[in-house]
Order: sequence, then structure tokens, then C-alpha cells
Amino acid sequence: MPAPGLPTGPPRVFTAGGAGTVFPVTRANLDKQPHEVAAMFDGVAKRYDLTNTVLSFGRDRGWRRATRLALDLKPGERVLDLGAGTGVSTEELARSGAYAVGADLSLGMLQAGHQHRPEVPLLAGDALALPFADATFDAVTISFALRNIVDADAALREMARVTRPGGRLVVCEFSHPTVAPFRTAYMSYLMRALPEVARRVASNPDAYVYLAESIRAWPDQAGLATRIGANGWGKVAWRNLTGGIVALHRAIRP
Repeated sequence: MPAPGLPTGPPRVFTAGGAGTVFPVTRANLDKQPHEVAAMFDGVAKRYDLTNTVLSFGRDRGWRRATRLALDLKPGERVLDLGAGTGVSTEELARSGAYAVGADLSLGMLQAGHQHRPEVPLLAGDALALPFADATFDAVTISFALRNIVDADAALREMARVTRPGGRLVVCEFSHPTVAPFRTAYMSYLMRALPEVARRVASNPDAYVYLAESIRAWPDQAGLATRIGANGWGKVAWRNLTGGIVALHRAIRP
């Protein structure tokens, strides 16, 4: 049963072109226009979870678990999983006993999620205009999606709006490996091997070229911490996972 105060009913997609609009693109530009990003993820939805597991050598499961533990969720709390995609991360959050609801812009991802995880609450929504009242959630998280939002700073402010004072934020995102030789090897894998592997397992391999480029262009750990602190959050800290390939940034809503 949905938690009181949260929207119910069939999913709706909020895009620049209107609900349910289909855009014939295969790869988003780095300027991240919302309709292009939504269409790109529609194209990879069918095999998205499998592709992520293959490309991360199975590390994605541990990253999801680390995100759940960092949120320190309690039974009965409400947590928003923004950029939830197919809901695999939302499903992990619910293991805490909290009420976890996922939201995403991509109709294709949501449809795949409803097919494979019908028990997981998934809603369509724009990260820049979330369909929730102020202070609805005890915690909010976003995994591997903040860098795909056209205005990440505005999204951080919107996440703060829907989080109660004292509530928590965890951002799980690709970052910069901290050891130089490992960083060099990782960037080589990211820009050369990753697209080639994606061609073998992904339903839309061209999209992974964009994803690799967006990871390389994303701020490092300290840079992202500064942005979080400037957009409605306090007590910002981070912890590196897998040598800095991924970083968990934690913060508190003042």
C-alpha cells in the first residue's frame, strides 16, 4: 500500500515534448537535453540491468548495497530514489524496511521496471519539478543519474525541497580514481573497451559512448561536494568505492 501523501496511479512521463512523446535519437549530446536523455534511456532499457552488471564486473550490486547502508534508513521512513530507472536500486533500498519510491524520466525504463519488479513503486517525474510536496521524504538518493540532468544544481535544490529538515541525501555517482596509474587505466577502459563491450551486450550500444564521455566530464569528488553544499545541503562528506571509480557523497538537509 502506498505511503500516505505519495501519488498513486499509472506512471506518467514529463518531458519537453509532452507525456509519452517518442524522440528518434540514439545518443544524447553532452548538453543533456531532457528529451534526448529520456529517449536514450528508453533505447537501453531492455537490457540495462544486465549491461551494467557486465560493464562493472558485478560491482554494481555492492555499490547499491553501500548506498543503502550510507542512507541509514529505518523501518517506516520514506526514501525517494531519483533516477531509479528499472527500480533495481529502489528494490535494494526497500530491504531496509523503509518505504522506497522510485522516480525516473524515461518511460521505457519504467515500463521495464514494472514488468520485472511489479511490487516496486515507480513513478515518472522530472528531477527539476518533482511531483511531491515539500518535506515529504526522510531521505533522498540518486545513483548514476545526477550527471545526466540538464541542471544538476537545480536538481539538488529540488531534492532538498522534498526532504524534511534533518533528512539525508546520498549521491552515488561515477567519479575520479585517486591513484594516477589506476586512473589512467580506467580512463582507457572507459573510452575504448567499454563501448566495445557494450556493443556485445547492450540493446543500444551507441548510448554507452555518451555515458563514457559524461563520466569523464563529471567533476571530481571535491568538486561535486562543493556543488552539493551550495545547493541546499550541509555537512557534506564523501567516501570512495572501488578506488574512486564511484564516490558516495552524503549530506544533511539543514
